[in-house]
Amino acid sequence: MTTAPHVPGPPPGPGVYPPFPAPPVEGKGKRIGWGLGIAAGVVVLICGGGVAALIGIGVSATGALQERAEAAVSDYLDAVEAKRYDDAYELLCDSTQEDESSAQFQARITGEEVITGYTLGDFNIVSMSMPVDVTYDSGASAELSAALEQDTDTGEFEVCSLGE
Repeated sequence: MTTAPHVPGPPPGPGVYPPFPAPPVEGKGKRIGWGLGIAAGVVVLICGGGVAALIGIGVSATGALQERAEAAVSDYLDAVEAKRYDDAYELLCDSTQEDESSAQFQARITGEEVITGYTLGDFNIVSMSMPVDVTYDSGASAELSAALEQDTDTGEFEVCSLGE
């Protein structure tokens, strides 16, 4: 018996190999690698930019606090040096003004040695103080510490005390 020409042959039996050992993937691993690499690069850029921004904010804030503290201490010392005691009293923090009247402050300051010059140090954010090297009219010098407080109404620094 012969088979008709339009009938397919019998299915292949055991031992027949498919045309490919594994189905083609068309670069699937390469695409995943590129995708993961690009995603990692974006994450590094974003995190790196965030870290850089935080460092910049920290440096800027520290500089601003230093400037504000220097201004407060300088204004106070300039007023004391110029014997403008009422102005110096107004630059004191509220707690010091509550403890000492303007007349008491003036009597205390006039009894102390006169400051003729000063040099400010670096503001300490933790202790809210600033070292001040002062020179007195006698020629002697000393290292004092200006204790500062922030005014709750204005946000400006105010001198609470100046001492050793």
